[in-house]
Amino acid sequence: MKQLRPAVLAGIFVVAGVLSWAGARLWNAYGTLPGVPLAAPIVLAVIAVVLLATALSLRARLRAQRERRPGAKGVQPLMAARAVVFGQASALVAALVAGMYGGVGVFLLMDSLEVAARRDQAWYAGFSVLAGAAVIAAALFLEHVLKLPEDDDTPEGAARA
Repeated sequence: MKQLRPAVLAGIFVVAGVLSWAGARLWNAYGTLPGVPLAAPIVLAVIAVVLLATALSLRARLRAQRERRPGAKGVQPLMAARAVVFGQASALVAALVAGMYGGVGVFLLMDSLEVAARRDQAWYAGFSVLAGAAVIAAALFLEHVLKLPEDDDTPEGAARA
């Protein structure tokens, strides 16, 4: 499995943000702009907490297994693989969603903040971007916790370059 690259996540965020900003401008020209739901930052924050709790739990279990503590529960490889896939999928979706709400938030900041409803929407969009960044950070931490050590294919007696 390939490791997530922050540059790819940043690219997804930027492209989604630009497209969302352009879409918000177009949508606003034809009528009302769709709102940013209050649930968006809440759901993203819950996902970030779940990812962080999973990473901390697995890190503690791996540490106990490494130190050979009596009664330590190991981490099953399939469970670790599922956790990494969940983290990577969450990070990719969070980059997309955060970029989308970031683009709408930038449009709202540039257009009109004197309307109370639009000001609230800008706050929700900003919190969604922060919660999306928290999901990405938690997913990268989970991936770091479950990263396997590099295999050394060179024999012990072989000369190293």
